[in-house]
Amino acid sequence: MKKRTLFDKVWDSHVVATVPNGPEILYIDKHLIHEVTSPQAFAELEERSIPIFRPEQIVATTDHNVATLDQHLPITDPLARNQIEQLTNNCIKNNITLYGLGHEYQGIVHVMAPELGITLPGMTMVCGDSHTSTHGAFGTIAFGIGTSQVAQVFASQCLLLNKPKSLRVNVNGKLAKGVLPKDVILYIISKIGTNSGTGYFCEYAGNVFREMSMEGRMTVCNMSIEMGARGGMIAPDETTFNYITDRKFAPKGDELTQKITYWKTLPTDEGAVFDKEYHFDASDISPMITYGTNPGMGIKINENIPVLEGESFEKSLAYMGFEKGESLINKPINYVFIGSCTNSRIEDFRVAANYIKGKKKAENVTALIVPGSQQVAKQISSEGLTAVFEAAGFEIRQPGCSACLAMNNDKIPAGEYCVATSNRNFEGRQGQGSRTLLASPLIAAATAIEGKIIDIIQQMN
Repeated sequence: MKKRTLFDKVWDSHVVATVPNGPEILYIDKHLIHEVTSPQAFAELEERSIPIFRPEQIVATTDHNVATLDQHLPITDPLARNQIEQLTNNCIKNNITLYGLGHEYQGIVHVMAPELGITLPGMTMVCGDSHTSTHGAFGTIAFGIGTSQVAQVFASQCLLLNKPKSLRVNVNGKLAKGVLPKDVILYIISKIGTNSGTGYFCEYAGNVFREMSMEGRMTVCNMSIEMGARGGMIAPDETTFNYITDRKFAPKGDELTQKITYWKTLPTDEGAVFDKEYHFDASDISPMITYGTNPGMGIKINENIPVLEGESFEKSLAYMGFEKGESLINKPINYVFIGSCTNSRIEDFRVAANYIKGKKKAENVTALIVPGSQQVAKQISSEGLTAVFEAAGFEIRQPGCSACLAMNNDKIPAGEYCVATSNRNFEGRQGQGSRTLLASPLIAAATAIEGKIIDIIQQMN
């Protein structure tokens, strides 16, 4: 019998039909939607008088356009108000579960679904959002889809797809102190580039990923898109099962026991062959930071910007206001953002608060703490982290995508630098003319305290 990968096992079990010499029809277990990419799909089905096939398989929330201040007040931005009203009306009309503004489960779609037990191993999951790959941390085939595909899933609960090739990234060894999951994925992307995963679904393997918490695994899988992959996965194990147990909508009792028995069959078979494979030594990974305008332009915090040639490289440095060979240490930073679907879970805020405790942020810094969900916001409060952040001068906001993508009021001014725990540092990503440096919650917290980038490695020794 052919040895199969984790991806093969989940994919093959969801194939409804195969087109001869062509794509396959894949059944989708769970469809997540939000206010930005769903209105056009709803409108298309309504125009064609096509009903939503399985509304019970859909979960909606509001996240991209929501304000992170005064969420109890009427929405003032007309675009945001219109999109959120449309989502609300469409969900009511089609009997779809919506966790909208004011609901105790509202939050960033890729934060609230896992924490509620909606995301489970062995599933296929889609959302009109590229960072749907986050859910692959559970051993789930999860990927972003376009608006036309959102309509396809609405109508049929299936998608017509070509099966991606397989890629495995192995990281083994012991991580140094201060190296977080965000550093691991930024390191990987800096080594293999932003196109190496194009056409592939990536599995992360090795003791480094096995030893990560579920929050850490979600951070890694979230940024699979930044290496060009269709998605990323990590095999489910006891860490996964323990995380799922007692979640609001997760299976309970005998059903959970039966599910776990099945989930234990999902990891890649010994001897299964991947189309492409990479191996990295954990001891080579350090706290990371980006210096350019794509997530692959990353360096160890104490390294200098590389001296490379090429029009795109030089254009990127010109936009960022950096020079070849320059060190980023002591570079003044006026904005810090800890949040986004990459790093807005409780573990991320614990790391930041642990560093910040007893310190004050630099006067030149505006520091935003944006929880990924209402449940994370409650945890921040109940664990006493609110007091830590507020005493240090950090501003705690309400849940939403916030300053990750500038689709709301949380924008970084033109020309300003922001150390952000989000996933993309494209030109203008956080606001027109803004300059983004991606980093871990630890690096972000340290930058806020010092008002500049510091060599955290020296502090860790």
